[in-house]
Amino acid sequence: MPRLTEQEQQEIIRFLEADKPLPEKYRFLLFEDKREVELVWNGKTNEVCNIVLPFQSIELVDEPRAEKPDETTLQLDLFDERGRQRKGWTNKLIWGDNKLILSSLKNGPLREEIEAQGGLKLIYIDPPFDVGADFSMDIEIGDDTFTKKPNILEEIAYRDTWGKGADSFIAMIYERLVLMRDLLAEDGSIYVHCDWRVSGFLRLVLEEVFGNDVYKNEITWKRTNAHNETGQYGRVHDTIHFLTKRLDVYTWHPDPIPFSEEQLARYKKDANGRHYTTQDLTAPRPKSSSGKFEWRGTTPSSTRGWGYTKEQLEQWWSEGRIATKRDGTPRMDGLIVYLDEKDGQAPQSIWQDVSRVTNTGTERIGYPTQKPEALLERIIKASSNESDLVADFFCGSGTTAAVAEKLGRKWICTDLGKFALHTTRKRMIAVQRQLKADGEDYRAFEILNLGKYERQHYIGLNLNLREAEQEQQLEEKEKAFINLILRAYSAEKTDGFTAFQGEKTGRLVAVGPVNLPVTRLFIEEIILECRKHRITRVDILGFEFEMGLFPNLLDEARSKGIDLAPKYIPAEVFDKRAVDREQIVFHDVAFIEVKPIVTPGKKSTPPTVAVELTDFSVFYSQDANTDADQQLKNRSSSVRVEQGQIIKVSKDANGEVNREVLTKEWTDWIDYWSVDFDFESKREIIRVQDPGTGESEEQWTGDYIFENEWQSFRTKKDRSLELTSVAHECESGRRKLAVKVVDIFGNDTMTIVEVTV
Repeated sequence: MPRLTEQEQQEIIRFLEADKPLPEKYRFLLFEDKREVELVWNGKTNEVCNIVLPFQSIELVDEPRAEKPDETTLQLDLFDERGRQRKGWTNKLIWGDNKLILSSLKNGPLREEIEAQGGLKLIYIDPPFDVGADFSMDIEIGDDTFTKKPNILEEIAYRDTWGKGADSFIAMIYERLVLMRDLLAEDGSIYVHCDWRVSGFLRLVLEEVFGNDVYKNEITWKRTNAHNETGQYGRVHDTIHFLTKRLDVYTWHPDPIPFSEEQLARYKKDANGRHYTTQDLTAPRPKSSSGKFEWRGTTPSSTRGWGYTKEQLEQWWSEGRIATKRDGTPRMDGLIVYLDEKDGQAPQSIWQDVSRVTNTGTERIGYPTQKPEALLERIIKASSNESDLVADFFCGSGTTAAVAEKLGRKWICTDLGKFALHTTRKRMIAVQRQLKADGEDYRAFEILNLGKYERQHYIGLNLNLREAEQEQQLEEKEKAFINLILRAYSAEKTDGFTAFQGEKTGRLVAVGPVNLPVTRLFIEEIILECRKHRITRVDILGFEFEMGLFPNLLDEARSKGIDLAPKYIPAEVFDKRAVDREQIVFHDVAFIEVKPIVTPGKKSTPPTVAVELTDFSVFYSQDANTDADQQLKNRSSSVRVEQGQIIKVSKDANGEVNREVLTKEWTDWIDYWSVDFDFESKREIIRVQDPGTGESEEQWTGDYIFENEWQSFRTKKDRSLELTSVAHECESGRRKLAVKVVDIFGNDTMTIVEVTV
């Protein structure tokens, strides 16, 4: 500790005795580890998340490289007989809180896999920074558009957590940037995209995390030509901060930017009308021009210039490509460079040649924060090589993943929003299809989340404990967990039952486990207790439900006079603010009905199986309240969701209300569906660290990975949907087919059907 004067010591004592904070000068006098310039915000801490949670693989997507692969050309060590990837890096699309994801990537077993690929070479992020932004999505229903509001988890994360002023945003991004820095390879780079709202703060945070010596550029991207602002200059640009992990060790080979006509007009023309400029001649340096060159050595005389060889300079001299002074000697800035011989100029820090994604652009997929592919192409090409691993931890519409795949890079992309994840999934399937059609390489990608492990984390389970200790701790936490769910569901606690924990509006409530799906046995026990106590109406709340339970089990209960209503517990229940606001929505479980189409094999052809999607039922509600019609102004309309129907409510000039159902067919609810023709053929294996030794081992979770083998989905340009899959060749025998449907809100529903082929 530095020596303080007697006066300073007495002053400190007075402040402490008065229970008052010390003046700011003492922060620099008392502590050795001080900074001359430092960004300080409310709640600043050096603590960084170090939680490690296993990743659950919930889906594998890999467009087969050929319907009937030729074994003479197919690399069977890399791909199976269906042309699907079986080895090597699988790209990762991860749903969840990126703080937990980053911590688990940095500290968990997947880090070894990342390092085996050479490490994470490039990070691009475009975090939500607009406090007042509307994160709603426009969804097309027939000729109308329905606005899907963000779920409460997104609302709280984007607006309530990050959007309460600069300090809340900085506190959020600081911890994540520290994790990204530690995950980034030593020769890696990071690009952080923002606008005027947080650019100044963000630069200071980035320099504090990475160091100001590795700050390379503040890039200005002019995203549009004009923007009208009241009483101020139009805001037409975003800022992209570019930094590297180390000062001089990083990938850097930017593509030159072609000269525009406007740029060419600024240059001189020679007698033949060719645009040219001049640049320095610095090495070797010419001494005179008396017919021949003489030289003063062979090393550059300056750090500027290109270090040309003597032979090259003599050739240019003979071609008249070196300008001279009046005395005939060469000018040191006299190398004539014709612009039409160059690919373009080196990229500068102002980017004006990349336009935003327009409303009618071919790239547009209907995601509000979508960035142009040309922007990511410039960044990825400049700061990574083919086969390098790149990442985007706020991936939104998936532009980073799409461009990385097209440029032959590996990728990890994450997002908190389920709709963002689904948008990226569809986009990447389209990229795989196009690359396949073009005969280009591509990789499989898997969809991951932290699933039940994240839920266990939220309720305070210590995953580093042994299994028996975890069970004991889970039992202790169960009461608090049930109280939380009942409160979020606005149900009253009830006693005297084995299967039921609460009651709401005359219906008993059963809460499923936090770390397991609701099973057939769980529901059968509910039915038994219902019959014992003559209970007729029950709500079953669960995070997950065992595949294939519904609707058969509900019909079975109904035949016994029992009305069962299964509902999903949303992840938002673990956020106290959402519970306090009574904004938690427990959606009814959607139902899928399918019809297998089995064609027996013949001598020359194997048997096939196809799937026809025959029905899909949902029961959502949004903006469905009794005052909504009265709040609607005359000559206006709104679109709402009421009990599984999307309804357009209009009010004419006289105040008359008209209600039109837009979802006229069950297919209107479906955005995407896919088939796994041999479910339970691929086990879900996770790597778990042993709390005693710290070593990781592979474990089967008891679940299976959905292998996406065929899919049909709607796009912005094509709203059609196939309802019957392709006929898939398969071996004879009994098998399980899995069908997944994603609705227009981005929610997944899956069912399993057994067939004999």
